Amino acid sequence: MFIRVCVCALRRQRALKPGQSPYRALLETLELTNTKLTLQLINDNNKVRLLLELYRLQGNMTRVKINELKPLKPRFEVPDVLINDPPTEPLSLLSQDENGVVLSLGADSQWLIVSAKPFRLDIMEGREVLLSLNSRGLLAFEHLRIRKDTAEWVLNVVCPGWLFSPTGPSSISLDFSLPGVEHVYGIPEHADSLKLKTTDGGDPYRLFNLDVFQYELFNPMALYGAIPVMLSHSAQRTMGIFWLNAAETWVDISSNTAGKVRHTHTHTHLVNMEGYNYVQGSSETPQTDVRWISESGIIDVFIMLGPTPTDVFSQYASLTGTQAFPPLSALAYHQCRWNYNDQEDVAAVDQGFDEHDIPYDFIWLDIEHTDGKRYFTWDPHKFPQPKDMLQGLMDKRRKMVTIVDPHIKVDSSYKIHNEIRSKGFYVKNKDGGDYEGWCWPGNSGYPDFTNPEMRAWWASMFAYDQYAGSMENMYTWNDMNEPSVFNGPEVTMHKDALHGNWENRDLHNLYGLYVQMATAEGLIERSGGVERPFVLTRAFFAGSQRYGAVWTGDNTAEWEHLKISIPMCLSLGLVGVSFCGADVGGFFKSPSTELLVRWYQTGAYQPFFRAHAHLDTPRREPWLFGPENTALIREAVRQRYALLPYWYQLFYHAHHSGQPVMRPLWVEYPQDTATFSMDDQFLLGRDLLVHPVTEEGGRGVTAYLPGKGEVWFDVHTFQKHNGAQNLYIPVTISSVATCLARVRRSSSCMEHDPYTLFVALSPKRFAQGELYIDDGHTFNFDKQKQFIHRRLSFANKALSSRNLAPGSQFITPSWIEKIVILGASKPSKATLKTPDGKENLLEFEFDASMSVLTLRKPGVNAGVDWTVVLQ
Repeated sequence: MFIRVCVCALRRQRALKPGQSPYRALLETLELTNTKLTLQLINDNNKVRLLLELYRLQGNMTRVKINELKPLKPRFEVPDVLINDPPTEPLSLLSQDENGVVLSLGADSQWLIVSAKPFRLDIMEGREVLLSLNSRGLLAFEHLRIRKDTAEWVLNVVCPGWLFSPTGPSSISLDFSLPGVEHVYGIPEHADSLKLKTTDGGDPYRLFNLDVFQYELFNPMALYGAIPVMLSHSAQRTMGIFWLNAAETWVDISSNTAGKVRHTHTHTHLVNMEGYNYVQGSSETPQTDVRWISESGIIDVFIMLGPTPTDVFSQYASLTGTQAFPPLSALAYHQCRWNYNDQEDVAAVDQGFDEHDIPYDFIWLDIEHTDGKRYFTWDPHKFPQPKDMLQGLMDKRRKMVTIVDPHIKVDSSYKIHNEIRSKGFYVKNKDGGDYEGWCWPGNSGYPDFTNPEMRAWWASMFAYDQYAGSMENMYTWNDMNEPSVFNGPEVTMHKDALHGNWENRDLHNLYGLYVQMATAEGLIERSGGVERPFVLTRAFFAGSQRYGAVWTGDNTAEWEHLKISIPMCLSLGLVGVSFCGADVGGFFKSPSTELLVRWYQTGAYQPFFRAHAHLDTPRREPWLFGPENTALIREAVRQRYALLPYWYQLFYHAHHSGQPVMRPLWVEYPQDTATFSMDDQFLLGRDLLVHPVTEEGGRGVTAYLPGKGEVWFDVHTFQKHNGAQNLYIPVTISSVATCLARVRRSSSCMEHDPYTLFVALSPKRFAQGELYIDDGHTFNFDKQKQFIHRRLSFANKALSSRNLAPGSQFITPSWIEKIVILGASKPSKATLKTPDGKENLLEFEFDASMSVLTLRKPGVNAGVDWTVVLQ
């Protein structure tokens, strides 16, 4: 029955068609301060007034808030997602008349126009409209009302939403128009293409965290997480829309040229409202129209004006924070299944990796490791000595992840349950009792993670003296945190369940974020604030990037699921979540050997690299498919380890700037329209292009190499190719990008190993790169500035290493073992120069057929200044 409420809210909102808006701005109520503009709006149909707040934010952003002027009770406003109260800059009034007002947004001739009747907002730059709000008249705000007679209410609002909310339906809606835009992205999580599709005549994209069994592909259905952020991109500009609302949300998209309204200005500097007109005809520019609908809450939207992709990433990061900087080991390979049976099984799998010379860092335990699905416990028969098991892994410098889900078995002999109940920390039902539902343990309670006291208590349960059997090399997996309720509507919590004074309908999409937040804090606290945590979550929201990693949920061992993992991870990266990946091999069903190998080869180049499988599937450790396939999987995993310094550097940048690790080509080539819809290949950082083989029986791939005048090098063969072309690359089952270096059995064993530097020379692009080194696991990089960050640049036949962080202090024993320069010419000699004035001639080899110069054993410490001069 609760599903019906949602459908009704959507049906009512979608029944409103574009046209004349009933809302009018009451200009006589305008107030302008140093921080914001406030203005009342009135609905001329029902005379209900709204309060509009406009903020000009630092960093080229505008915030728009709309709430009821005098609601019967407060409407929910999302807490804990923004990292601070966004700093504002003054708005200045340029002109005002009876038709509206014009406000300056500061630099670059940007201004904001508020039209009075009907109400609409336009953000301008010069003579161009960047974005319009309510230009299609779809602003709708269902105000809270006192319940009336049932028959009258049903007649008035079509659907009986009042049955489940005492103040009646409370949905909201607002439309945005984006002139000149044909490509929009984001709003994960959906198993769909990177470029969002139009929803005309179909279902809208739905944002509502759900436990979905065997989800469908190319479908706007809701999945496990929801991030209400959309990016628009054209060759001229990148922008973003952040709709800060945690209720069930739908997004409609329409985009076409024919019949679209193009905004044209006929005014000069001080805008005359009558200077607006609308032009239709063959000279139309493309336009995308987006409509956001949420079941409850307020309108609180951040418009990120770019203008570049990098600017938008920085703007969003300034609002919700950046990707947590993971321990280096978390970027390595993870081995998981539901479930490793017992301690002996764990030991055998661990030994299997050594016997087959395949590196790995983490082995995972799913729900069967617990005592009857009681989290924070161990099965006393299968895992009687967990510390012995963990110590055995620690002796090899390996780690473990155990699952801790947020549904708690209702059992009076279970300490966790008793404490939560006694403290009143469970979510309540509408009658005030503890909300209970069915999940893996059977009858379960659901801790109210929206309560900061509950989160603090939960965090304290990860202390070593509370979580019996845990050690410092054990980390955490939060699953089922949408939350999953097997006997609930759509397998989730009832919408009238109570989190303090708020219904679940108001904040549903926040629950998973709060679970991961509390868990990450627990792992930090147990180490006295020294060690970085690693927490994987299935459910997420805006801001979840601050607390760890996510994965794409319960996928299937099918080729199409392998393919869709790429746009799903790209979409997450665009909205802040860089640490993402898909279950290698597919969770449900059993992959063919070819599919499994190809999935390893793809997963090795996605940020979170974990194999996982369902309880009912045959075992699929990498050595179970014959020596040839074991060798192929080994090579894929070893390539991941060889590139760990590059991955680590990319995550350092993601943590500091919000730039995605795995990114679409258009991020680096924003004017190349050929890249705008690509989602079968991607970039890692700026410089590594990856096109996985995702077709069954594939014998070749066609990779697009962007950048006119640039050159690309095959990292396996060192073959040089020109940019701005489609290149057909024949492949075999062993074909995958590679990089040569020393690899050991875990990342920690490689901690002090030497580095090989690869330098790719391009006639158009200045060759430069970076090297980042720290201890790999503590917060000392941030708190004590203990790290090395160096700029590597090649110019005028000289390769140099310079310090990018003079205030930092860190000593590494690692040294530069080899330098490989691609696209080089043969020198007569190569000289290493160091700051102490010493000069050493280096041995080198030159492959004239491939233009590859290899400098052997420079022998210089990785953390000092040096220059290699080629003569």
